[in-house]
Amino acid sequence: MSSDNYNNNNPYLRLTPLPASGIRSWGEICEMLNRCGKRFEDATRKAECLADNVWHHLRISPRLSDAAMAKIAQGTKVFTEGGYEKVFQQEFHKLAGEKLLKAYACYVSTSSGPVIGTLYISTQRMAFCSDYPLSHYSSSGQQEWVYFKVVMDLDQLRTVNPSANRWNPSEKFIHVVTRDGYEFWFMGFISYDKALKTLTEALRRFPDTSGGLVPV
Repeated sequence: MSSDNYNNNNPYLRLTPLPASGIRSWGEICEMLNRCGKRFEDATRKAECLADNVWHHLRISPRLSDAAMAKIAQGTKVFTEGGYEKVFQQEFHKLAGEKLLKAYACYVSTSSGPVIGTLYISTQRMAFCSDYPLSHYSSSGQQEWVYFKVVMDLDQLRTVNPSANRWNPSEKFIHVVTRDGYEFWFMGFISYDKALKTLTEALRRFPDTSGGLVPV
């Protein structure tokens, strides 16, 4: 992906370089999963009831195998780091008084196609981070691996609109517009209704913003 696909003028986008030791092989991922043991098995059992939503989530990716690998890698990271709260702190550095409410698996739309990742909703921000590093070419033409991030303060959102594909209602989106006119489309949620409910509740602290959100 070229730098043009990640508009450098967009103040809400961040590209975080991957540390040299950050790319794990499949064998390393499997080893980490084995260390997770019972916690991973328990989480898998709880997720069985979401099978249809998970399938819909994975098939949005241009390559199903890449999406599956991304979710395994992200799940492993969450388990080994000790939960989403710690991952959120590591990726975005919590603000004073900020509390993470929930994290949801989804995609964000880009000019190069949907990017799979995790949407974090806190008391002050909504933040997205790709589940795996993406190949990115800088303006000088040098290839690097980066995590794709979107970070927005809740009080900077003008509207947050839930919508669905009229021809396929199961395809649901959350369309976000900032006060300065930047737009983001989040899609492919495993738990769309819960994500929208969490975002709605978070926005109630900011009356000027929640007016643009359809109540749920």
